Amino acid sequence: MNFWSLSKAKNKEGKIAIVTGANVGIGYETTKGLASVGVKVIMACRDLSKAENAKQKILQSIPEAQLELMEIDLASLSSVRSFAKDYKAKFDKLDILVNNAGVMMTPFQKTEDGLELQMAANYFGHFLLTGLLIPVLEKSFRSRVVSLSSLAHRWGDIHFDNLNAEKGYDRRQFYAQSKLACLIFAYHLDKKLVKKGYDMHSYAAHPGVSKTNLMRNLPKWAKFLSPVLMPFFSQSAEKGALPTLRACLDDTLNGAEYIGPSGKKQYKGHPVIVDSDYNSKDKHKAKKLWKLSEEIVNFKYFKNNDEPKAQAS
Repeated sequence: MNFWSLSKAKNKEGKIAIVTGANVGIGYETTKGLASVGVKVIMACRDLSKAENAKQKILQSIPEAQLELMEIDLASLSSVRSFAKDYKAKFDKLDILVNNAGVMMTPFQKTEDGLELQMAANYFGHFLLTGLLIPVLEKSFRSRVVSLSSLAHRWGDIHFDNLNAEKGYDRRQFYAQSKLACLIFAYHLDKKLVKKGYDMHSYAAHPGVSKTNLMRNLPKWAKFLSPVLMPFFSQSAEKGALPTLRACLDDTLNGAEYIGPSGKKQYKGHPVIVDSDYNSKDKHKAKKLWKLSEEIVNFKYFKNNDEPKAQAS
């Protein structure tokens, strides 16, 4: 089979992308891959000192890379709004938005907005960011939004009666919920964009089982077994970023595709179009989650059904 690879991507000089969480793991490798084909990448990170170190490391291997740092904390809705405002003041278009940043199986914590941390950083922050950036995304030819999900989306459901851990918290279930929400969002956003006539598409991707810093919050037994099991079931962050890069760069995609590894159980392998759990395709859940998300982040995506413009509520 003739698999997609980064070497097949056309030169994208003149294009501009935002990658959230660009300083480490899949975000770092995605940034590096985009830069290698001429894309100017805005490295949207919470810690600018770590981001600067990552930027310098990329420049060592790709001296011509166009990289710029901007601060954002996806767990803070005010930070997301500030980032979007600063970006739109500086740039008049956006070709690719990669909703990558996230946390995994963290101890229970509420954000400054009163949201459970994993749902806030992984999903709600990106939901708001995407909506705020639609005005600049629509100014680019065939722009893309790529949202990162996970194999973990299969573990859980959207618990509308306990969305912010009001009735209890399980770190594994809340991680699964956040990644399922990201996938539902990716599918539903594409439907809305097509319906409203935008020259823009939404995609989702997952890295399989990749060796990244997200593993730091795994249970002790999993950390103990990781050195033994990981070589058999996992791949490097560089390979784990290929599904995201394909979603960003493959001109043959039509919209709403979910890209993941080709291997057994999608743990590792080449970036191919994959299927997802039935919950991710539930239209009722998608509409309910969208409506609730707009209320929670206090932002309405579209002014009305006829005019394709994003606006704050």
